[in-house]
Amino acid sequence: MHALFGRTTDVREAERFIRLFHAENPSAGGLPARLRDVARDVARHGTYVHTFEELEFGARVAWRNSGRCIGRLYWRSLKVRDRREVATAEGVAVECVAHLREATGEGRIRPTVTVFAPDTPAMPGPRVLNDQLVRYAGHRLVGGGVLGDPRNVVLTDAAKELGWRGGPGRFDVLPLIVRAGLGDPLLCNLPGDAVLEVPLRHPEYGWFAELGLRWHAVPVISDMCLEIGGVCYPCAPFNGWYMGTEIGARNLADADRYDLLPEVAARLGLDTSTERSLWRDHALVELNVAVLHSFEQDGVTITDHHTESRRFLTHLEREERAGRRCPADWSWIVPPLSGGATPVFHRYYDTCELTPAYVHHRPTH
Repeated sequence: MHALFGRTTDVREAERFIRLFHAENPSAGGLPARLRDVARDVARHGTYVHTFEELEFGARVAWRNSGRCIGRLYWRSLKVRDRREVATAEGVAVECVAHLREATGEGRIRPTVTVFAPDTPAMPGPRVLNDQLVRYAGHRLVGGGVLGDPRNVVLTDAAKELGWRGGPGRFDVLPLIVRAGLGDPLLCNLPGDAVLEVPLRHPEYGWFAELGLRWHAVPVISDMCLEIGGVCYPCAPFNGWYMGTEIGARNLADADRYDLLPEVAARLGLDTSTERSLWRDHALVELNVAVLHSFEQDGVTITDHHTESRRFLTHLEREERAGRRCPADWSWIVPPLSGGATPVFHRYYDTCELTPAYVHHRPTH
């Protein structure tokens, strides 16, 4: 549950946002009247309702303000699905499936956000407990160890407690766990046609396909709150498309995730007895080559870290020309593979926090 539930919207935050909206959308007109309406609604009801235009602008600017995201060049193209009338767990589940289908576009990934009912002083909005709409299970094994993604062991346990009987496999798609208001969580299995997956293979090594690896096409973050002008939308799943290193240098390579570097190195015949052979680096590059190759061969949108680094600097220049600050977290902007070979490595960034924003939920206690 989010900290804004039960609290009155801060009218000063609301006013700052409305002024920002009108400053960047001068054709909207009627600023004094809108400010009066918002102040009146907050005084009467403890909150106010965004127009669709305000919601769309706020969601896009929240992406623009996301300091950890390298792919913000296309923030204006974010498709906003207004589902604020949806507050039930069943309704949220249905719309999350629709989001996946629309955003996937048979491989032509479309940046999309679906915004559900907000928190109000009287009732919390719905929430998806999964951190992404598509996650692979982490099954605890007898005697220790995990089959699948160790990151998702707790979520997998929760799903099983609610009756899920999936797996056990290395890439079992977890169901969604949705909570509406103060109700009990609901389990929702994702239909197969809503989850596009890419089997991984390598352009030079035929044995790579024998590893049986795959990854899902669309990264839809679902556990962050969209905060716009003092209003919290605790359920606002959003996606861009993958940068290859997110899959090949983190999800599949991290020691606390799939930890595939030793397996790939063994297949490559590398000397793993000494770090000076740079076997990890060699295996990491080939794993990332396989990811980019497979997505490209299947016609699924993906970008590489060199291209995306150049795009980010283009975004940065545009923001500076517009007279806006552009927050960026160096540790997230610099790619986890060959960072020093990308142009984003060799500079410092503004670490300010701006709103609107996508933020992690704050506990109520």
